[in-house]
Amino acid sequence: MIDLNVNIKEKEKNYHIFIESSDIYSFKDKIVRYINGKNFIVVFSEKVYKLFGKVFNFNKDNIYILKDGENQKNLKSLKKILDFCQKRNLKRDDCIIAIGGGVAGDITGLAASLYMRGIKFIQVPTTLLACVDSSVGGKTAVNTCFGKNIIGTFYQPNVVFINTNLLKTLDDRNFKTGLGEVVKYAFIEKSCLCDIEYDLINFLDKKQKLILAKDPKTLEKLIEICICLKISVVEKDEKESSLRKILNFGHTYGHAIELFTKYKKYTHGECVVAGIQFAFSLALENNLIDKNYLFFMQDILKLFNFKYIPQPKLNKLIKLMKNDKKANHEFIRFILPVDYAVVKEFDLNEMLTIS
Repeated sequence: MIDLNVNIKEKEKNYHIFIESSDIYSFKDKIVRYINGKNFIVVFSEKVYKLFGKVFNFNKDNIYILKDGENQKNLKSLKKILDFCQKRNLKRDDCIIAIGGGVAGDITGLAASLYMRGIKFIQVPTTLLACVDSSVGGKTAVNTCFGKNIIGTFYQPNVVFINTNLLKTLDDRNFKTGLGEVVKYAFIEKSCLCDIEYDLINFLDKKQKLILAKDPKTLEKLIEICICLKISVVEKDEKESSLRKILNFGHTYGHAIELFTKYKKYTHGECVVAGIQFAFSLALENNLIDKNYLFFMQDILKLFNFKYIPQPKLNKLIKLMKNDKKANHEFIRFILPVDYAVVKEFDLNEMLTIS
């Protein structure tokens, strides 16, 4: 088992992330021991409950099932979860557990941060996307018709339990949506200011076949690398005032695509990959990188055969990108590549000239 520590400046926020590939039938016991006899509810994503509900075997009275899909991450679903907490008579020292992908984790985390002004929160991510990114770092949110993750809080989990055997049932598309975030970390690695140099780009190249085969030990290492990079960033900037902005690489454009297609046509990871491609093109157009680095990026993406997303007319996306929570009143903010695994933030209203 891999045991990683997240050390936030406010020590009471510190927590452990456990990564393993053990028998999932014994996995529940570790979660239950952490609850330590307190009252709790479990928010399951619908698909995960169908696959693993009997394995976890929680009392049905404690289970809230959240329908699948990004469009379920809304205020209506949030209210239902909060109502369920009250129905189950949860108190401040009790616990909410999220078992599912990023949608379940994000909305459950928000509910945990709001209920009684903060209740214990356990993350059990079951998708690669949630394992490498959304389950760690404390961002919680719901979407609105105006944009993605517009309403949310920074609220760190109390513990994160990851078991790579839960990833075996992911279909090819959902597995690759997680790889979209993995590739993001590869292209920002040096900017994460991590004490250890992992060379994630090279790891992806060498371990491509094992990654696509979902080899448990390879996935353990892959998840560990991505989380260590994120921990390095979050420990230095918990609430995205400076360094943490680099984690938005590929996301400003990607979120606009998601909203433009009403969260129905493409997955989050597919949109992030499209955002990475757009960021590289924008960087080349403005002489921040040379063509060789753009071609190199394309070769890395080809390793995993990501779904191609045709670019809509840019003027249709600009308004959506201006509504992004990271924009200000004058500029759209982008994280762009400037060197191998190095990115920087730019205010780019005047740069958006790519056809």
